[in-house]
Amino acid sequence: MKRIWLQNYRCFRGRQDALLAPLTILVGDNSTGKTSFLAMIRALGDVAYENRVPNFKEEPYDLGSFDEIAHFRGGRGGRATSFESGFEMCADEAVQAHQWDVVFSRRGTAPVPTKRRLANKKGDVWLEHGQSEVRFGRSGRIRESEIPGELLAEVDRLPSLRLLAFLRPSMRGRRVFEELLDSTLVSPQRIYAGAPVRSKPRRTYDPARVASDPEGDYIPMFLANRYFEEKHWASLRDALQRFGQDAGLFDEITVKPLGKQSGPFQLQIRRFDGTAKGPQRNLIDVGYGVSQVLPVITELLRKDARMFLLQQPEVHLHPSAQAALGSLFCRVAAWNRQLIVETHSDHLIDRARMDVRDGAGVLKPKDVSILYFERQNLDVRIHSLRIDEEGNVYDAPPGYRRFFMEEVTRSLWRRELED
Repeated sequence: MKRIWLQNYRCFRGRQDALLAPLTILVGDNSTGKTSFLAMIRALGDVAYENRVPNFKEEPYDLGSFDEIAHFRGGRGGRATSFESGFEMCADEAVQAHQWDVVFSRRGTAPVPTKRRLANKKGDVWLEHGQSEVRFGRSGRIRESEIPGELLAEVDRLPSLRLLAFLRPSMRGRRVFEELLDSTLVSPQRIYAGAPVRSKPRRTYDPARVASDPEGDYIPMFLANRYFEEKHWASLRDALQRFGQDAGLFDEITVKPLGKQSGPFQLQIRRFDGTAKGPQRNLIDVGYGVSQVLPVITELLRKDARMFLLQQPEVHLHPSAQAALGSLFCRVAAWNRQLIVETHSDHLIDRARMDVRDGAGVLKPKDVSILYFERQNLDVRIHSLRIDEEGNVYDAPPGYRRFFMEEVTRSLWRRELED
């Protein structure tokens, strides 16, 4: 995704556009819509990638029913009867960007997509489905009653829109439309959405079915499975240990079976002191930060998803470990992955900016976007900020950094009085 827009959604009344990048960082005060923003990205992914009706109550984003989601203007303005969102995506720099727009309306108490529009950036060739008709290209509308049943089923079951091309074989721009359908815009790609508070560590884990979840309950079993598949364990272990060493959290991580392969096991870590190795210690005995960050870094390093939606990954981490996360995010984003991270950590943001400035990886300034969510009365505005070659944030509004600057000024003023 290169750009996302939304309107009449939660705290966003007017249309808000936000620029996305391989690494996008969301910053702002509490209750300014950052989690709602992440929830909408997943909802758009459900519509465009998974071809299903989004569930706005699915963890880790429980936004409630339609009345809790559609913007409420108050007074005579009332509640919006629908809310809208969309995104722009380009599968290849040589290919023109594609746009996917969705209108959500009420069905019972739930919001459902009632209008979908697929277009190239110029709008030359597009398909619009909604309100009992399909509008296909510039050649006009085709009512659902005119479409054979088997083809109508394909309209509802994206990404099989290719069959619609045969409805109008002479349509201008058919080749472009087929290229549009060939793009990754309508290809399945897994989106990982992580919760802000991860699972608690346990002293002993019992074997269980491995199924992904936002809190990372499945991660210990996933690691145990990799441990017993020796050829898969070594590379993942080495990557985990590299982060652990960079963050100062651990030097070694291992799985300790307490019997047969199918029996209980423990997760253990160890710190080194120069050439001496410390004792193996149970995950539950080494502080909460390691267990909270382990699901995040494991998901990133297993390379199973293409997009990661992360909430406060720095929870319970020391500032040096928060900074190490910034470097890890830069590395993962360089692997053709997209990370959208909500954070309150200056240390994480500063490390990402400095890594780009110093050329520590392959990310360029254009590959990092900082979205600042600013409260304006009862609404929220999203500012798309960029960094320059020196790692400086530019085009920032006055509200950005105001709190931090005031605290620094207060500190300096007090020192001047004491001197």
